[in-house]
Amino acid sequence: MNFPEALRYTKDHEWIRLEGNIATIGITDFAQHELGDIVYVDINTVGKALGAEEVFGTVEAVKTVSDLFLPVAGTINEVNPLLEKQPELVNTDPYGDGWMIKITVSDPAAVSDLLTKDAYVALVG
Repeated sequence: MNFPEALRYTKDHEWIRLEGNIATIGITDFAQHELGDIVYVDINTVGKALGAEEVFGTVEAVKTVSDLFLPVAGTINEVNPLLEKQPELVNTDPYGDGWMIKITVSDPAAVSDLLTKDAYVALVG
């Protein structure tokens, strides 16, 4: 499985890439593998300010529906428009075209409190 070094991770299997105070967020390779074939991504929180670990949407796979948790507090700016017609991008390219949301982070320093690649790899075994 692939876990890019430059990202930070959560125990709930989201990843975050911070650029200034804007972050891109998605689910990890491990998460998409565990969920199986993704058939629908439901995110209707654009414009909302949410706290860390609050639910920002759901992802539906053939087997289950799972909540998506915000890694850090912020305001949802954008949902990946490609996922409406191609939710399978979460499976095929979870760190690229399969990203889910972009947010303005309330406290960019909070990202450094999340899991490093090595800590996340230790978590998922």
